[in-house]
Parts: sequence; C-alpha cells; structure tokens
Amino acid sequence: MTVQNKRPVFILIGTAILLLIPLLAMQFTNEVNWSLGDFAIAAILLLVAGFAIDVVIRKVKNNQYRMVITVAIVILFLLIWAELGVGIFGTSFAGS
Repeated sequence: MTVQNKRPVFILIGTAILLLIPLLAMQFTNEVNWSLGDFAIAAILLLVAGFAIDVVIRKVKNNQYRMVITVAIVILFLLIWAELGVGIFGTSFAGS
C-alpha cells in the first residue's frame, strides 16, 4: 500500500483522535458539553478540510499555489469552527 493510498486512512484516524479530545474532556469537566450533533458537525468539518487538503496535495503541482490553497482551506475551516463555536460574526449560521 502506497502513501497516497494511506492518506484517507490517516485522515480518518486523525479525525477520530481529534474528536476523542472533547469526548475525554466531557468525562472530567462540565465545561465541555458536546451533543451528538456537535460531534457530527465537527467530524464533517474535519473530514472535508482533510480531504480537500489531500486533493490539493495530489492535484496542484506548483508548491507555492499548493501552500496558498492549503492555508486558505485551514483559515476557512478555523473561521467556520469559530463561528459555530462562539458566533464571532453573529450570523444565524451559529444560532445567534
């Protein structure tokens, strides 16, 4: 199995590990209170960002363009995450 074929597995495992952090935190504190929907949305966001970056790595040959697009994907991911978490823009997307 080549590295290119292992990338989806790494993305799935990385997503699962990242989602274990709030799951474990919920066991020790009441400050983290995620519902099943929160985990589902987080998983979707992480998977979409991971697979989008994977597509960029595979398809874009120019390293500068690859880096710019990857950084844009990460920034977009973080902005959506922050909006869903605390509603930094005050849109109805975050339930404000």
